Amino acid sequence: MEKEMSGWLAALPILVLVAAASMSVFVWDAGMLLPLVIGVLAAAVVAAVAGFRWADVQEMMVRGVGRALPAVFILLLIGLIVGSWMASGVIPTIIHYGLSLIHPSVFVPIVALVTGIVSITLGSSFTSIATVGLAFMAIGEGLGFPAGLVGGAVISGAFFGDKLSPLSDTTNIAPAMAETDLFSHIRHMLWDTLPAFGLSIVLYAVVGRMFAGAGTSDAASIGAIQTGLTEQFTIHPLLLLLPVLTVVLMIKKVPAIPALAGVGLLGAVIAVIVQGMPVGAVIQAMTSGFTAETGVPAVDSLLNRGGMTSMLNTVALLIIATALGGILEESGSFGVLTRKMMSRVQSAGSLIAATILSTFVVAFASGAQFLAIVLPSRTFVPKYKEMGIDTVNLSRCVESAGTVGINLVPWSVPAVFAAGMFGISPGQFIPYAFFAFLVPLINLIFGFTGFTIKRKTYTAEPAVIEVDEKEEVAAWAK
Repeated sequence: MEKEMSGWLAALPILVLVAAASMSVFVWDAGMLLPLVIGVLAAAVVAAVAGFRWADVQEMMVRGVGRALPAVFILLLIGLIVGSWMASGVIPTIIHYGLSLIHPSVFVPIVALVTGIVSITLGSSFTSIATVGLAFMAIGEGLGFPAGLVGGAVISGAFFGDKLSPLSDTTNIAPAMAETDLFSHIRHMLWDTLPAFGLSIVLYAVVGRMFAGAGTSDAASIGAIQTGLTEQFTIHPLLLLLPVLTVVLMIKKVPAIPALAGVGLLGAVIAVIVQGMPVGAVIQAMTSGFTAETGVPAVDSLLNRGGMTSMLNTVALLIIATALGGILEESGSFGVLTRKMMSRVQSAGSLIAATILSTFVVAFASGAQFLAIVLPSRTFVPKYKEMGIDTVNLSRCVESAGTVGINLVPWSVPAVFAAGMFGISPGQFIPYAFFAFLVPLINLIFGFTGFTIKRKTYTAEPAVIEVDEKEEVAAWAK
């Protein structure tokens, strides 16, 4: 028979996971796969103590993983795109022209701005990071900027766009779970997103200038990179039409999976026709990543990227994380913790703080954006209605921590994905991900000052949200 958990028992899986993750990431340098497995085992033990059978726990995991399947396909397609766009010369072309056109004195803020614009149009932070973000990392290396600084600017821009784009999965899921509409949600997010991004741009301009002097004296290495690119590829402005086509497909609201598959395969065709690569070599690039042998180590290190297999570590993390999230949600562990928080809520400020804190709890426990948005939204909707606070505030808060702030968690899926793309550790770019720090902070300030906090009278009695599984998966796939 199932029984109510104590607060300490409910928190045990999260505490075990955080302890294991801290040792694995910061001491043993062994990644997050084993800590997440340990977290799943701890959550299963807690569920068993609460009276659930193993068959019940297994079904919880299956349902949790089921929600992530569309994301798994998207991640694999992103790996395919990076491989085919490398082979086609698209990313090398972006790198080549970027090294010529971008001045070191404004490089870092430009990285954040351009990545943000691309991310808004694509509606995908991951795609933006893996394409234009990867190109900026290469350009930054040529200009002599620290990889962590450039990576932080890319992260800030990518998640600025992801947060505001009506094409983004998280931007659609958050208002749906919080029982508000999409465009009210986006308008309300302008209050925290624009100031945070504006401050980030200022910080990048200041910090970037500290390293700009070193970049201007690095003309020889920039020339060597450009020469290596032109010797390996046919560089031509028309190749930039493929990223433009990608933007057009997203604006036209073509579903993500067909659109990404299409531009990935088109990149493969360009690699064969324009670059003269054998079909077998292109397929290998899409599967295992592109391999460059230019004889210039700096160029080879920039180009040896991509492939579906490069995404397998991130896919494994996502699967295990969502399995853990399924147990935490359905066993009642997360509900116990949030009820403890809500029992202390007396004002709008404390409600906003509890929302952001609970979202970070899920982010640290699972590392998955999807869960960090869905679980707190489901739990807090009745409380917002009870206190007469518009649930648009709830959707804004879960986005601030679940979509953006989760990048501060070194073992989260977004941080691990970016680290894999950039070839650096999360600890190198997290200190420079200014936007991820500022957005949750601004929401806390708004909560305790009351500024921008919308209120609304709800006539119906607050009710627990019932979410249809098929509808939820469909929302995630958009």
